[in-house]
Amino acid sequence: MKREDFTINGMHCASCAALIRSKLLSLPGVKNANVNFAAARAQVEYDNTILTQSEIVNAITSLGYSVSVGFDPQREKLERQKEISSLRKKLIISLLLTIPTIIIGMFLMDFPNRMLILFLLATPVQFFVGWQFYLGAFSALRNRSATMDTLIAIGTSAAYVYSLGAVFGLATEQYFEVSTTLITLVVAGKYLEAIAKGRASEAIRKMLALSPKFAHVKKGSKEVKVPIENVKKNDIVIIKPGERIPVDGIVLSGHSTVDESIITGEPIPVEKAPKSRVVAGSINRHGILVIRALCDGKDSTIARIIKLVEEAQGSHAPIQRFADIVSSYFVPLIIFVASTTFVYWFVVANLPLSTALMFAISVLVIACPCALGLATPTALIVGIGIGAQRGILIKNAEALESLHKVNAIVFDKTGTLTKGKPAVTDIVTFYRYDKRKLLTILASLEKYSEHPLAECILEEAKKNQISTLTVQDFKSIPGYGITGKIKGMQFYAGNQKLFNPIPAKIMRATATLENEGKTVFFIGQKKKIIGLVAVSDEIKPTAAQAVAELKKEKIECWLITGDNQRVANAVARKIGIQNFFANVLPEKKAEYIKELQKKGKFVAMVGDGINDAPALAAADVGIAVGSGTDVALESGSIVLLRSDPMDVVHSFRLGKATLNKIRQNMFWAFIYNVLGIPIAAGVFYSSGLALSPIIAGAAMALSSISVVVNAILLNFERI
Repeated sequence: MKREDFTINGMHCASCAALIRSKLLSLPGVKNANVNFAAARAQVEYDNTILTQSEIVNAITSLGYSVSVGFDPQREKLERQKEISSLRKKLIISLLLTIPTIIIGMFLMDFPNRMLILFLLATPVQFFVGWQFYLGAFSALRNRSATMDTLIAIGTSAAYVYSLGAVFGLATEQYFEVSTTLITLVVAGKYLEAIAKGRASEAIRKMLALSPKFAHVKKGSKEVKVPIENVKKNDIVIIKPGERIPVDGIVLSGHSTVDESIITGEPIPVEKAPKSRVVAGSINRHGILVIRALCDGKDSTIARIIKLVEEAQGSHAPIQRFADIVSSYFVPLIIFVASTTFVYWFVVANLPLSTALMFAISVLVIACPCALGLATPTALIVGIGIGAQRGILIKNAEALESLHKVNAIVFDKTGTLTKGKPAVTDIVTFYRYDKRKLLTILASLEKYSEHPLAECILEEAKKNQISTLTVQDFKSIPGYGITGKIKGMQFYAGNQKLFNPIPAKIMRATATLENEGKTVFFIGQKKKIIGLVAVSDEIKPTAAQAVAELKKEKIECWLITGDNQRVANAVARKIGIQNFFANVLPEKKAEYIKELQKKGKFVAMVGDGINDAPALAAADVGIAVGSGTDVALESGSIVLLRSDPMDVVHSFRLGKATLNKIRQNMFWAFIYNVLGIPIAAGVFYSSGLALSPIIAGAAMALSSISVVVNAILLNFERI
């Protein structure tokens, strides 16, 4: 299966998007298709052994829309500017012709050659400015569908044709000002909507600005400036002071400090020397660095982050499906309502033809489903963009919407709530062993170990200038510890289970250390314990605050760790968590997630994305914490680039705020039609309440603009 993005131009409403999606889903080999009206994009998942890219393009163009393969934010910006420019020109022309049409048509009844002049003013508006609506309506009709273009084309044509009758003396009244004003209002609405939608997707363009465009690549003895997409894995790249690092790489030579805040959020520059890793998008502050590229330029961390955001902004949220279903039936229903309105007032109520026609036109115009189609995608585009700018990568719209359902959250301990950089805090010896000798034995064994805490033992030995000894017959005992011979003597190092039973004196010393939240290593010779080494991982400064904020949101917090009950309890107590799972092996974490789900909990899992991938996948919402690492970007549906526990809180607030905006938009879009259509149809005509087509057109345009503006206001929410 292959997933491809397509940029589509020419969509005017949600019905256009529904029409394209229906066409795509009818193609053989298409598994899924999302069409985002607000983003002007389609995401298609298809079997490329059955269907080709060109066949998908042909299917979309056959509907009357222009399409290009892929999504390029720069190209999208140019297309948006082109669209805005075109709409601006049409709006100016329309205004220049419509204003005199309104003045002459409504106020200057005795103007010389009045009908002929009105005809000459209205015709260019109808067939030049409004030609886009005829094209859209014809395309929809050819595909046995109806869109907003259909409603506008029918409504304005009815007013224009009736007025044409007045020009030739077949009717006493004219409504040229109605048709021209409606087209002008719709074009004005589209113009303002295009500007607002451009601002809604501004976040992705800001991120793109942080991505380098060129790199200085060493070719033999020469230094060549090449476009970033031409940089290949293993190329030697030179980065000068002040330049953005163009591609992820390993430093071969040079020393500098690098600002990595774009990825990590940490404001303090990081020292870089040979063998250090550097990340694309970060800024080289001082010296010249020579690096070896770890990937192609198009596959760098920043490029992948941008790609994730692009895909998320083009994805569908479950709440949007309801609007899509409504939109697909909405336009045909409105045409039926407008026809019924006309027949009732003209045939049953016996009102003049012109009055019945105006009621029908008002229904057609006010009911355009633009606001309904924009309600969800605009809010999602803004919400996902805000997250990206704050280091919160939301990989799909469904995850953002699901956050509000979470009532239980499970935190991995190491690297998530703690800094992930444990250090030796205590060394306790028994019998004739001193601390230095004990540390020498433990470091010698741990040199061969793959245990996550082995590194801090070796670091402590290095700090104390201790040289490790040769170990023979090294053996790892899974779930217990390690063993090996040093100078012919067998030593063991591991957890409590390796040495049971343990003397009461040693258990008291162990309990004291574990009650402080420290992890204890037992070291023994011939199963006799000769010492303890305690290791502690510092808790992140914002961990307790994050837990407190989540509790305020009525979210139950859990801690999951491989540490024993006593250590887990101590850490949980410091952070403010009452519930915890202890002694959990990495591969068993997913089972505990499922256990909570069986109890009816909607669970979010927060892990470092390295050994928590199964648990992140099992959770209803997986939140990976990993400073932009490769594994973190692939794990979970939400990625926190800055490894700050408070970003978990910000994610929930963002999800809640975005969903609130969607609900507000959906409510106003529906209530607008529920209230507007009956008034436009003349239900309250006997009470003196009626809606002219001009007012209906203004209301329709304003409803679409208000939905987009309301979504943009997300930028001012407290996240």
